[in-house]
Amino acid sequence: MSLYEASVPQMKKTLENLDRWIELGVAHAKNKSFEPDVLLQSRLAPDQWPLVRQIQSACDAAKFAAARLSGKEAPKHPDEEKTVAEIRQRITSTVQYLGSFGEKDFADASNRNIDLPFLEGNTILGKDYLNEMALPNFYFHVVTSYAILRHDGVQVGKRDFIGSLKLQEKS
Repeated sequence: MSLYEASVPQMKKTLENLDRWIELGVAHAKNKSFEPDVLLQSRLAPDQWPLVRQIQSACDAAKFAAARLSGKEAPKHPDEEKTVAEIRQRITSTVQYLGSFGEKDFADASNRNIDLPFLEGNTILGKDYLNEMALPNFYFHVVTSYAILRHDGVQVGKRDFIGSLKLQEKS
């Protein structure tokens, strides 16, 4: 499996799932008669980032993975989202950005040296960056977003997390 196949399609699908969870959160808020934007400040622990920051970080993890592995520049997002509509637009923007990549963009990704700004003086090969940093970081923030919504009573389950499957009928 190529680095493209191991990253972009799955991150794109997972962000689309996340957007659906937020939609379920909006319905939950309306059903319970509270403003959906309140969910964005929810967190699991006092020292943990709120939902809005978890979603921003999941989007950043996805866009930076694609950009770094392809050698392209990632779009900038100023992290100013305050409403459900704004954070959903952030997800949509990231999904669209991921959709701009193809297999050919990742031709040299496996052996590309990735310089991370927060690890000054070090580099990491693309294949190691994806497996040891980018994917775990992405899923950390997605899972935490899921857990916050679930903790707040939003009816999301494992099937919502996994999303659609590419099933085939047996022959």
